[in-house]
This record gives sequence, structure tokens and C-alpha cells, in this order.
Amino acid sequence: MSEKCLLDVQDITMKFGGLCAVNKFKLQLKKGELVGLIGPNGAGKTTVFNMLTGVYRPTSGDILFQNESLLGLKPFDINSLGLARTFQNIRLFKSLSVLDNVLVASHRKTAYGLMDSILVTDTRCELEDKARADAIELLKIFNMENLIDEQAGSLSYGKQRCLEIVRALATKPQILFLDEPAAGMNSTEKVTLMKIIDSIRDKFDLTILLIEHDMKLVMGICERIVVLDHGVIISQGAPQDIQNDPKVIEAYLGASVLEAHS
Repeated sequence: MSEKCLLDVQDITMKFGGLCAVNKFKLQLKKGELVGLIGPNGAGKTTVFNMLTGVYRPTSGDILFQNESLLGLKPFDINSLGLARTFQNIRLFKSLSVLDNVLVASHRKTAYGLMDSILVTDTRCELEDKARADAIELLKIFNMENLIDEQAGSLSYGKQRCLEIVRALATKPQILFLDEPAAGMNSTEKVTLMKIIDSIRDKFDLTILLIEHDMKLVMGICERIVVLDHGVIISQGAPQDIQNDPKVIEAYLGASVLEAHS
């Protein structure tokens, strides 16, 4: 694995009036890492994601992607630089087809000019055919190629989660932020998802940061885990270290939970 640091999060803090949701959060993500961010409900995990992707601007601190600050950039600008995410609350275009949800995400990477967009030129047709083929290839990873014409809102909750990941991949990111990707899935789906997340990291040369409450999934695929409690990092390290950290056991997991997933 390359030791190059892609993302350097420097003491970011997020305050909402008198409430400090996240306090001096710091993290370095190196190319190719798969890192878990865990903590109890309300710990500030999604707030961290919102700061990293431009939904919130930190009250203080800085976020450097390839040594360039992301502060002040809009979410779509941050995405165009190579950072993509899924959401805790699914945000698909539910009235559109599965395929169209993916094609919408790939639009920014489809480079044709003004005349191509107005007229049905050969260039436009070639690029749209390629975008369609690429979208179907992504859907095949999740065994969803047979659902391309289905309305996104009609899919099962687990499949909607998968479609969000496909849509994020369609933007061709370098870093992928997954916010509770296994939520709503059964145990079989979670095992499959765990394998897929590991495989897409290698296939697309991704760096992945994920929020997840399923400890079997987190402990099974993450090389490093960061633990938040009340907006503050209380522990970080390898899964086995986190599993045995008394601060983590007391604040979040509980000894019985850790033992069940060891």
C-alpha cells in the first residue's frame, strides 16, 4: 500500500450555536486504506462526513485533499475532485430508473460540448453508449444488472443501499465515504456487502472511510478504526486494539457485544 496521504483532516470542529457536535477531529487517510468510523448514535459521525464533503463548513480546522484545502467548496465541487459519498438516509432519485440514477452520477464525467448536447451527434451517441455500458458494468458488481429498468423507489431497502454505492462509484472517486452501507440488510446481504466493499477497493484503487454499526462487518474488513463519543475521538487503532479498549467498551460497544463479534 502506498503511504501517500490523500486526505489530511486537521482538528475540524463543528458547532451549532452552543452545541459542539464535533471537537478537533483529526484523521489522515492514506491511499488504499479501508478505515472504519464508529461510535454511538449522536456521536458526530455523520457530521464528520458532512464536513468532509462540503455539506457543512467546519467552525474551525482544515481539510486537505492532496495538500489542497477543501474549505468553502460546494459538495459538487468536492465530488468533482474525487470524493464521493453515500447517505445515512437514502437519497436516490426514487422516481427514476435504476440505470438513470447511475447515469445522472456519471454525467459530470461525460465530456461533450455544447453542440453535442443540443444535437444528436455521433460523439454524443458514442459517449452516451459508453456511459450506459459503464453503468451496467457497475451494477453487475452488485448483481443488479437485471434491474436497470426498475424504478429505484421500488427496490428493497438493501438494494437501494447498493444502488447508492453504485451511484457514488459512477463519479469515479478516489475516496469513497460510506455512511452505514449495511443498514437494513439481512445477515446474508451483509456478508456479501463486506466482500464487495473489499473488492471494489482493489478494483477501483479506492480509499474508503465507512460509518457502520455492524461490528462484524467493521471488524472483518477495516484495517483501522476510529471511535467517536460525544464528538471527540476516544480511541483509534487496529480492530483487535479497539475490541479490547476499555474506553470503547464503556462508551459504546459493551463487553457482550465485543465478545459476540470477536
